[in-house]
Amino acid sequence: MRKIIHCDCDCFYAAVEMRDAPSLRGKPLAVGGRAEARGVIATCNYEARAFGVHSAMSTARALRLCPKLILLPPDFRRYREASQQILAIYRDYTPLVEPLSLDEAYLDVSGLGHRCQGSATRMAEEIRARIRAEVRITASAGIAPNKFLAKVASDWNKPDGQFVVRPRDVDVFIAALPVDRIFGVGKVTAARLQKHGVRTCGDLRAWDLIRLTAEFGRFGTALHQLCRGIDERPVCPDRLRKSLSVETTYARDLPDLLACRAELPPLIAEFRRRFAGLPAPRPIHQAVVKIKFADFTRTTAECASVAPDEAVWTALLDEAWARREQAVRLLGVGARFIEPETDENVEDGQGDLFESQRAEFQKTEFQKTEI
Repeated sequence: MRKIIHCDCDCFYAAVEMRDAPSLRGKPLAVGGRAEARGVIATCNYEARAFGVHSAMSTARALRLCPKLILLPPDFRRYREASQQILAIYRDYTPLVEPLSLDEAYLDVSGLGHRCQGSATRMAEEIRARIRAEVRITASAGIAPNKFLAKVASDWNKPDGQFVVRPRDVDVFIAALPVDRIFGVGKVTAARLQKHGVRTCGDLRAWDLIRLTAEFGRFGTALHQLCRGIDERPVCPDRLRKSLSVETTYARDLPDLLACRAELPPLIAEFRRRFAGLPAPRPIHQAVVKIKFADFTRTTAECASVAPDEAVWTALLDEAWARREQAVRLLGVGARFIEPETDENVEDGQGDLFESQRAEFQKTEFQKTEI
């Protein structure tokens, strides 16, 4: 049985800013782009979240919700330095560390009897204590038998907490888990499921694989596994991404091309945030835009580009939208990386550039214990 820890720093960029400028503590703070430049929020502290501010929100809206919000531009040099310190702590426990971004990673600590008597729970506590002491920020952790459960658990007791899902508790834990806690199940998909009376993973188990794949395509296969707590993906410390992408399914369809164009800046800002957070960003060779129309047909436009910007993605959006010229329910932007000829590369999960995000897989009360 694997023992997986998912560590996730709390409001990472904002935490580094507050660490380096203690006068910012206790005040609503966000890191992001300027409102006059159509900027968006990359991250914010918990004081700002109390006003409804959140990542990927336009800065203009964030300032309307919180007029006293302190807005800082990102400083990725300092964020990377903090990230390297944190990765060094992780690797002091296990070589099986899979970074997902600057501020989160999976650790496989199976069979490490020489550390903390083999207790993954105690290792997570010790790791978090070292991050607090050595990097001077906080992190939360989830401990579970697989990556999906560990990632869900790390969000359970944020900030500065941890949660464990013991192997014997997996079935009960998953059965009670709301379906929207499965990565890729957003508001629209959750609403579709709720119309059929599906609110929890336990409810979803009543759907067989045929029905799920008929309804959700390849994502249905992932749903069939995840609602049962099954995730066999190993922690891969040396994997290389083939691509990076960001997509959003909208609660209300975007009616026309102008509405789609208006949604590009936050998608691009989130893409840039994630790209900057990659442990080792790779050269880009293609820019991509994906559209899912109101009738669920999909199209993807791409072009050669080593440094895509808003103009490049806007041109691709115009090209893709012109193929059907109807309302849009999902919009995504992304990039493909240059692939070394001899590398064993993998994507962000399984499937194509955007479906892979869903397959990558992001409270009932359980006693705090160890595994």
